[in-house]
Formats: sequence, C-alpha cells, structure tokens
Amino acid sequence: MNAAEQKFLKELDDKLWSAADKLRANLDAANYKHVVLGLIFLKYVSDAFEERQRQLRALFQFDREDNIYYLPRDDFDSDADYQEALEEELEVLDYYREANVFWVPKAARWRTLKEKAVLPVGSVLWQDEQGNDVKLRSVSWLIDNALEEIEKSNAKLKGILNRISQYQLENDKLLGLINTFSDTSFTRPVQDGEELNLHSKDILGHVYEYFLGQFALAEGKQGGQYYTPKSIVTLITEMLEPYSGRVFDPAMGSGGFFVSSDRFIEEHAKEQHYDPAEQRKHISVYGQESNPTTWRLAAMNMAIRGIDFNFGKKNADSFLDDQHPDLRADFVMANPPFNMKDWWSESLADDARWQYGTPPKGNANFAWLQHMLHHLAPTGSMALLLANGSMSSNTSGEGDIRRRLVEEDLVECMVALPGQLFTNTQIPACIWFLTKDKANGVVFDEKKRDRRGELLFIDARNCGYMKDRVLRDFDSEDIARIADTFHAWQRGEGYEDVPGFCKAASLDEIEKHDFVLTPGRYVGAPEQEDDGEPFAEKMARLTGQLREQFAESDRLEAEIKRNLGGLGYEL
Repeated sequence: MNAAEQKFLKELDDKLWSAADKLRANLDAANYKHVVLGLIFLKYVSDAFEERQRQLRALFQFDREDNIYYLPRDDFDSDADYQEALEEELEVLDYYREANVFWVPKAARWRTLKEKAVLPVGSVLWQDEQGNDVKLRSVSWLIDNALEEIEKSNAKLKGILNRISQYQLENDKLLGLINTFSDTSFTRPVQDGEELNLHSKDILGHVYEYFLGQFALAEGKQGGQYYTPKSIVTLITEMLEPYSGRVFDPAMGSGGFFVSSDRFIEEHAKEQHYDPAEQRKHISVYGQESNPTTWRLAAMNMAIRGIDFNFGKKNADSFLDDQHPDLRADFVMANPPFNMKDWWSESLADDARWQYGTPPKGNANFAWLQHMLHHLAPTGSMALLLANGSMSSNTSGEGDIRRRLVEEDLVECMVALPGQLFTNTQIPACIWFLTKDKANGVVFDEKKRDRRGELLFIDARNCGYMKDRVLRDFDSEDIARIADTFHAWQRGEGYEDVPGFCKAASLDEIEKHDFVLTPGRYVGAPEQEDDGEPFAEKMARLTGQLREQFAESDRLEAEIKRNLGGLGYEL
C-alpha cells in the first residue's frame, strides 16, 4: 500500500477504536466486542448495498435501448410515477446477487438505523406485514431487529449474528457509536482529496483484524493471535492453486485462506475469460474454529463475499470435536497455533488420525499435520505453517513421525521462511506441502509429472523486504519466484536447482540427513560471482593488504602510546 492508503487505514482504525473503547466503562472487554463487530458488519453491508444501488440508479436512467437495465421515462405519466417505479425496481434482489452484493433488507440498512435511533422510545417506526404498528423499544432492540432481518434474508447466517440487547446498553451510548460509524465509508475511500484504490471487502478485513488484535489485548490475551500475514496466505494459495473442489481449513480464524482462495479464483477467471461467479460454483468451503468470536466473523466474511460455506454446527476444538468427520478435501490449508502445548486428552490416545505415530502430548505440531492428512482426499494437496522445529526435532517421537511421512512419500515441498513475518511471535516458521498422490496429480486441467521419490526444498529466508523497523513481508515478485519454482518442478518445465535457493532432493539424500527437512541442509550456499581473478593471485593480494593493515595498526598504536605518555599517562 502507498502512504495515502496506509494513512487512511490508520485513521479509520483510530476513529473506530476510539468510539468503541468508550464502551469499556459499561461492558467487559469480552462482551463489548460483540456490540462493536455487529455494528461494523451492519455498516459495511449497508455501504456495499447502497453503492450497488447508486450504480443501478445510474444504469436505469441511462437512456439507451440496448442497456439491459433501461427503464424508459416515456413509459410513465409523471415524474412521480417514474420515481416510484424506479424505487421499486431497485428492490429487486437479483440485481444484487448477480454482482455478488450482500442483500440488505430495508429494516437493516444503516440509513434506517441512523434515522430511527434518534426517535423517542415508543415512536411508530413502520407497519409489519399484518398492518400492525411497530414501535421503537430501544436502540439495542432496533439493532437486534436489523440483525434478525439480515439472518432471515441470508439463511447461512442463522444463529451467527450476536444480539446486543442482553448487554443492556444505554441508548445514548449506542447512538454515539452509530453517529461515529456513520462518518466512515467502506466503499468510497478518500484520503486528503485523493480517491484510493482500496477494495471495500479488504478494508473490512483489515478493520476486523485490527479489532480482533485490540480486543485480545483488552482481554489480557496476546494481540494478533488470530491471523496470518496476507502475503504468506497469498503465497500458499498461489502454490496450491485451489481452482475447484473442496477446500478445508481446520484452524480457520476469520477465514483468511478462504478469502485468498476467492481472490485467486477471481483473478484466474479473468485471465481465462471465465465468469468468476460461475467459477466459484466449483469450490466448496469447509472450516473449523474453536474461538466463538472468530468463528462468527468467518461466517460473516464468507456471507458478504457470496462464498458458500460449511463451518460446522458450532465453534469447536478440531481434535476433540471434529465438525467434519467424513470430509476428504481436495485442498487443505492452515496456520494452526505454533507449538501448542495444552491440546492433549486421553480420549485421543488411540485416535485413527495418528496413522504415522502418536504426537507428543506437549506439542500439537504433528497432531495438526496428521489431522489435515486424515481429511485429505486421495489426490489432494495440503499446506500448513509450522514452527521451524518441526523440520528437525526428534523430541518425543517427532523424528519418527517425520521419517514415516518422508518414507511414505507424502512430503512434496518444504519452504523455509524469513524471520520477523508475524506480529505476535518471533518463532521462525516454515511451510510444509504434502500430497497423497505424487504420481498423477492434476492442476485444474493440466497434468503434473510423476514426482515420486523426490522432494523440493526452497530456502526463502533471504527473500522479502522490511516493511517497517520490526516486520518483514513478501512482495509480489517474491511470491511469484517461489510459486513459479514450485510449479516448474511439479510440471517438469524449466526447473533447475539454484544454489542457496532451491534443490530437488531424492529420498535417499534425505535419509542420509537423518530425515531432517531443513532446506538449508540441501540447497547449499549461493554461487559467488566470478570476478575473473585467479584464486592464487587474489589470495596473495589480500594477504599483502592484510599485512599492510597490521603494520598500520602497529604504527597507530605506538603513536597513541607516545601521545598519552606526553600527557603523563601510560598504557
């Protein structure tokens, strides 16, 4: 992002958080997040809906007969009749669904909330379908009614949106939030008079991530625990290429991998001149999450993007309460918590998922890996982020599990990542890529080569750039270089080992390294540029330079001693 975009997001974060933080005096941090996130959701879906309405209004009044949205003014007796017909046409649901815009009923639109929230309690708001007066009970009731109307119109969100009346907030507190949020826009971002190239859904995703981190800090938890750097999500998606099939994330957080997959599908559809909406029909999304807030956010994230999803009946622990026991996914992607200690239960002792060895009770890394393998289809591929220790540790049987995975020829590629990628941990990380079918896998309609007995190592520790003083990131060129290397190796088209960066190793080579999978052991050192000077001559020249520098050092030391002696000091 450029400076203007960064400034816009920073000011938006500060403004929304400042308004939300005023609720702290009235509510516990664990509760007020539901109020704030619910209102942000309502504001976003209303903004997106109204943006589509503005587009439609312009299209309907665009006086050309070949315009499919054309509503001829001449067909009506008066301007009043025409405007009435226009407003009625703007309420046709299909116009919004065709543009993948979330449908928002009138009672749930932000304009309704803002207009009705200022009315005295007991005021008549509208009439229901039976013709009865609906009266304002409180601002929290008005918001809950909006959330209920959203759920009625979007069945996938039933039971997802938290009602806020239970928190018994005063009307003026909620009215203050509504007024502050009203001054923001998710659809027409402008900074210092400059219209920004920020997509509304990405702004919402950024706000969600920021708020989740802030809420975690307010609750005394570690901030930033919920999400993966966008560039790493993009890298994994670009490498796996989930064009079609079942996509699964058993530690999904707020759904970042699914959002990235959707973007990937959209970009690929444009390149191939396909209809993105049609291409989305070939993808089914499955997820699981234990945290109730992020489980709900993930569902909201999918709904506003028009992505069909199945996140189970509830938030639940992936190990103890698997919400998709029979799922065999074509693509599995996850960033589970690193080195998770408190995960074991005796009920897991003889679990069918531990096909390659029982994971240690004090570290869930290989539990996550085997859980994902268990849910992988016979021709499926998967990727997961793990701490670097997973590549070499022999603690509590981890080395034996890793050896079994290699011997069974399940590991396809290992990518070592640079440090300082994550906001919440300095633990170095790597990406494991595994597949159950190295013989004849398929990328969309393109055949991969037979890769049995071979494993690709990529050392990306020197890739990326420092985005600020503490955080490193990948740019599009880094992502393309790594993904293109992986695909060239998979397809046997133009791949070559690059010292210091990538190496295709045989299983025999890996066995010689005791099944340690650290890329640095295999890729070697980068080639040094040949300057044309013979080694013997260069060594003689450098030795001569060093001799001269030592002599100069001795001379300077003697000079300093002489000067100190003249001042009455001795060394």
